Amino acid sequence: MRISAAARISGVSARSLRFYEDEGLIVPGRCGNGYRDYCRSTIDRVVVIRSLLGSGLPVRLIREALPRLVEQDDAGTGTPRADYLDLVEGYRDRLAARIAELNARQAALDAYLREARRNSSMTAG
Repeated sequence: MRISAAARISGVSARSLRFYEDEGLIVPGRCGNGYRDYCRSTIDRVVVIRSLLGSGLPVRLIREALPRLVEQDDAGTGTPRADYLDLVEGYRDRLAARIAELNARQAALDAYLREARRNSSMTAG
């Protein structure tokens, strides 16, 4: 299918599809006239990419992990591989550490502002 149909079915813009291709996340086929040709498996991959991007994973981690994202079982359905889940867990843990650091900085600024306002109200009166 062409890029316009692929965009409609996958729920992403044609621009996003071209970006995913530029980033090496998908590799659509090419027709004889040079048009991109998207198959169902590429659309399925786009849906996974969109979900991962929506969860906050960076393109770099998605690109690195996509080849080992799923293992096919006998029924043909994919399940996330343990090493991929470890990568996502590591990213989540780094994100949690950054959030904790930012919360500590915010608390320090809040304390400073409270103290500064308390001192300025004492000297103003």
